[in-house]
Amino acid sequence: MIVLLTILHLAVCFFLILVVLLQSGKGADLAGAFGGGGSQTAFGARGASTLLTKLTTTSAILFMVTSLTLAIMANRHTGSVVTDESAPQESAAPVQPPPPIPLDATPADAPGDEPIPDAPADDAPGDASPEDPNQS
Repeated sequence: MIVLLTILHLAVCFFLILVVLLQSGKGADLAGAFGGGGSQTAFGARGASTLLTKLTTTSAILFMVTSLTLAIMANRHTGSVVTDESAPQESAAPVQPPPPIPLDATPADAPGDEPIPDAPADDAPGDASPEDPNQS
């Protein structure tokens, strides 16, 4: 199905290119090249729809539909890239959570278990002792 749709899509692509290139522009004469179009409207004069205009519209719509269909079908295809085998399904084995850690347990080598020694009183900043030579 995808191969048939891809071939149709390529045919529509080439047909759309051909139809667009066969159309003449709106103001394709020499005056149109220098900005002297025949009308003051934004997109040029709106004439009757020709066969090429209708073919362009139809092929553009067909191009969009085949593009969207191919994108949806490619997204749903879950086969292997290398072979035509389906991708292996993952087993639904339940994942075991780790055992809970008791709240009162502490590791033996955890940093910060040792008490912090108190600083000596004579080395404390701002302590004015009589032996201090700077205070005399």
